[in-house]
Amino acid sequence: MMVTGLAAILLALAFLLTIVSLIQPLAKKLVISEAVLLALAGILIGGTASLIIRSTTTDLFDGAAEALIYFPINSEAFLLIFLPILVFHGAMGIDVRRLAQETATVLLLAVVAVMVSTATIGFALYPFAGQSLVVCLLLGSIVATTDPSAVAGIFREIGAASRLTRLVEGEALLNDAAAISIFTILLTAETAHHHIHLGDAAIEFGTAFGGAIVVGVCLARLTLLLIAALGGSAAAEVTLSLALPYTVYILCDELLGFSGVVATAAAGLTISAYGPSTFRPQVWRFLNEMWEQLVYWAGSLVFLLAAMLVPRLMIGMTRWDCVLIIIATVAGLLARGAVVFGMLPLLAVTKLSPPVPTPFKLTMVWGGLRGAITLALALAVTENQNVSSPVAHFIGIIATGFVLITLLVNGTTLRSLVLFLKLDQLSPVDQAIRQQILAIGLGTVAERTRQISDELGFSEKTRNGVIGRIEKRAEREREANNFETILGDRARVNIALITLANQERSLLLDLFRIQGLSRRVMEILLRTAEAMADGAHLEGRYGYVRALKKRLQPTFRFRVAQALHSHLHIDQPLIACMMERFEMLIIAHLVSLSLQRFVRQRLEPTLGPRITEIVSEVLGRQRKLLDDALETLRLHYSGYSEALESRILRQIALRLEDEEYEAMAEDSLISEEVHRELHKDVEARRERLSAPLRFNLKSGIEQRLRAFAAFNGVPDTALQKLSRRVSLQFVSPGEILFRRNQRPNVVYAQVAGLAESHLGEQDILYGSGDLIGASAILEGRNVPGTVRSLQFGHLLAIPRPIFEKIVEQYPIVGRTVLVRNSKRLDGTLRPYTVHTEDGSRLASTHDVKHLIHPKP
Repeated sequence: MMVTGLAAILLALAFLLTIVSLIQPLAKKLVISEAVLLALAGILIGGTASLIIRSTTTDLFDGAAEALIYFPINSEAFLLIFLPILVFHGAMGIDVRRLAQETATVLLLAVVAVMVSTATIGFALYPFAGQSLVVCLLLGSIVATTDPSAVAGIFREIGAASRLTRLVEGEALLNDAAAISIFTILLTAETAHHHIHLGDAAIEFGTAFGGAIVVGVCLARLTLLLIAALGGSAAAEVTLSLALPYTVYILCDELLGFSGVVATAAAGLTISAYGPSTFRPQVWRFLNEMWEQLVYWAGSLVFLLAAMLVPRLMIGMTRWDCVLIIIATVAGLLARGAVVFGMLPLLAVTKLSPPVPTPFKLTMVWGGLRGAITLALALAVTENQNVSSPVAHFIGIIATGFVLITLLVNGTTLRSLVLFLKLDQLSPVDQAIRQQILAIGLGTVAERTRQISDELGFSEKTRNGVIGRIEKRAEREREANNFETILGDRARVNIALITLANQERSLLLDLFRIQGLSRRVMEILLRTAEAMADGAHLEGRYGYVRALKKRLQPTFRFRVAQALHSHLHIDQPLIACMMERFEMLIIAHLVSLSLQRFVRQRLEPTLGPRITEIVSEVLGRQRKLLDDALETLRLHYSGYSEALESRILRQIALRLEDEEYEAMAEDSLISEEVHRELHKDVEARRERLSAPLRFNLKSGIEQRLRAFAAFNGVPDTALQKLSRRVSLQFVSPGEILFRRNQRPNVVYAQVAGLAESHLGEQDILYGSGDLIGASAILEGRNVPGTVRSLQFGHLLAIPRPIFEKIVEQYPIVGRTVLVRNSKRLDGTLRPYTVHTEDGSRLASTHDVKHLIHPKP
């Protein structure tokens, strides 16, 4: 009985999936690239299926063989089904902040290298191919796109340097788009028989890239907003992530005329950057696992299906075709070498990109494998009815031969090259850290092994034998340890700060598992933690502290909300921003306490007490800045602060309760039914707890005004009316309130914080209870010196007309202000003092500035 129709196709697909499942373990056993083995398997399957169809012995497998050879998928389906998945996952798995440091290098490899390869291969073939220059360039564009996924797989298997893998994966994001864009322009020119205008082609190329980036980023951000609004439905969130790449790709490629590949890559990078702060950590992990499985299927099938086309594409091959394949291969290798060795040094000289070591360059040149996309583009030419048979024959054979050479020659020797260049080995710094970690960690392992062996009743001989081997290994590592000599203090401080920033990110993600915490707050905290890691990596302590201070600065959104509140009396945006700022500061405060414990318990044994002391000093400054910012808000919104802290702690307690029930269920201490009921109870209480808290922005303004000495003689009714006319102002350290010789249009009533002004040789401090700018208005002059905030401050902004009216109605206000100002200038007014955590007083401007603006 013959298998036909849909059943034959499904049987063929099942057969291919079975082959795919066997390839991975076989590739590991044979120590060969999966891509190479998939290509060989595909060629073998395609050839065998052709023999079965031609055989007259039996027709039992003819249906399945025909389904394999004539699998219902053409070049368009290849690109439409598989490319969005592969590109999106490649972008989603990339560390965006690390890739940003390599932007120039990646663009060079992905765009410039494709253009150079297209031109070099095209002009090298033109004198020998007997085809037009456009056809030769068309072939060049087809084979110019590399397949770094196979290369990156080899790098990951042998533990190659992470930067090398990052460069190759970054190249993969855009080189397909560049090659496909050039391919489209050249194919249109060949089928329409018109000349190519470089200016129009460049504009079309730039538009395709620029428009695609905008569409990809916007749709990805829109998807993230929709996911945030779903309320934690994991299945729906994951489904949206699957719909995004196809939506973006088809919208750009089919409707807008932009590059679908670039748009998909931009969407994936956006999800990579903002996903951890939008998806719950457990959903984010599941999402990545699901995408890894999808890409494993898609990547393997596309390689296998494309390789099965090789026998069909190679029909009619001649000896001269072999010569042309060699010419194209050598030209492609020379073009890639010229870009990597000729242009990358220019990027390093111009500081556009970090230098790339020579071993990296050699590997990147030799690792320019071609794969499934090249075969799919070649198939698109052979399927095009407007392309003549000689051109289709030329494109199909040369492109396929090119792919086979790179896979069978470069692909099989790349691993040996990486090992020969020792790119799989740790750097001296990483090796020193490894020895230090082993020397410390093995001692802990020996102690824990001893405890467990006692608990489980192992014999003394067995226990001493196992522990003895561990202790001997630890001793060898201690003797070989050159950690102190390899790494100086500055390098160890930088490592410690990078470790702290990464630990902070880990703590934040753990806290984010608590349902009810703001996604926007987590996004800000996670991104600033990444910025601190980058700052420490590039500039050491200075970069870390600068990123930390930037975290505590009011955001652009906060400033806009504050302007709306001050000028248009629109309060809701500022209320939302204040609630987020409260939550951000409290979470950052909790994390800073955990980091201090982490330094004492984990970093000090590894890096030593001296480095720990330096890092603790940096953390102390962080803690002080956080305390100042938080206390400024707590001072007059204590009720909200207590309610928010209580809710966060209760949410933590609920999570711990739920985890306890899960552990009991895993240990079979409770039945599945009991666990389900307990979980439902926790979820119900969590739902009740997630209701937003109420925040009264103008709470207690009248009471705050009464605290000012200048308003002691003002009746309560006037203060009540004044409280409705003032606006709130929150300032950060270094923010300018008035510039020198500025005409004051507002009076700042300082509720909390410190400000200073320089008058000649005298430093004037303004603290709680002072009216800044009031004396200048009363004396009819401009502000004599620049006034800037020294601390996070809370001010009440009184418009000048309102203040002048108060003074007119109650002259005692003006007299009090002028008397206080006179005493401040002649030094008889007691200076405002600041108390530190240990109770000591800071009586000078220098001390305050040193505390608020410490030198890195």
